[in-house]
Amino acid sequence: MASLPVSELIWLAVSLAAAGVVMGLFAGLFGVGGGAIVIPVLYEVFRIAGVPDAVRMPLCVGTSLAIIIPTSISSFRSHSARGAVDLGVLKRWALPIVVGVILASAVARHAPEQLFKVVFVVIAGFSALRLLFHPDGWRFADELPGRALMSLYGVIIGSLSALMGIGGGQIANLFMTFHGRSIHQAIATSSGLGALIAVPATLGYIYAGWPRAAEFPTVAALQFPYSLGYVSLIGTLLVVPTSTLVAPLGARLAHRLTKRQLEVAFGLFLLSVSVRFLVSLVGL
Repeated sequence: MASLPVSELIWLAVSLAAAGVVMGLFAGLFGVGGGAIVIPVLYEVFRIAGVPDAVRMPLCVGTSLAIIIPTSISSFRSHSARGAVDLGVLKRWALPIVVGVILASAVARHAPEQLFKVVFVVIAGFSALRLLFHPDGWRFADELPGRALMSLYGVIIGSLSALMGIGGGQIANLFMTFHGRSIHQAIATSSGLGALIAVPATLGYIYAGWPRAAEFPTVAALQFPYSLGYVSLIGTLLVVPTSTLVAPLGARLAHRLTKRQLEVAFGLFLLSVSVRFLVSLVGL
């Protein structure tokens, strides 16, 4: 496959840098790693670049996870400086989340592309509907559960986040608000999960994608010659600087919004992402 023209490479670079700006803003605003923003952008960029269908979605997921590491650290530091992070919750989730990530990375080595999209659509769609239409009514308890159930939640958060290419904030927000925590505290605490999930998950996707790289030795820019397994080095290097710089701005904005404004904004964002991949699944 021939290399892409210079004009298209410039367009791809600008698109990825712009995605980094939006990703950083949403990472700080919603306590997420930003994967739900950057994955749809990466998917279109890799499609235009000619990345084969069989590896396009896992390449997006793996690249997103690599990008999340510095972005989530920047977001977490901003929220922590405001005293809104529950470090006790992060400590209880640390080991179970890593276990979940390892399990999901093993699945990613053999999973079809459709699995990644289905997980994304189901989790993002359910979260969006809950936030938009009944944010306070879907509650299991007024306090967080005991160690055993919290550990189970951690495994679920780690495994689903690794399959979706996100930093875990989206799913952790759901669990914490189900158990009586405010959305502001849930977002702040969830921002600390990004690096915890993304570091082992990124390594897992490098391992999972390594044997697939040999199947596509002649693909064009932004593909396997510029990747480690399922992690695009070019995509990572173009998105990380802008996303890291903008994340603190999103965190400041989050603390200026009311509870309902934050719920509606997050719900609409998740709904738009889930619809995008649902359309892709049905082939429209």
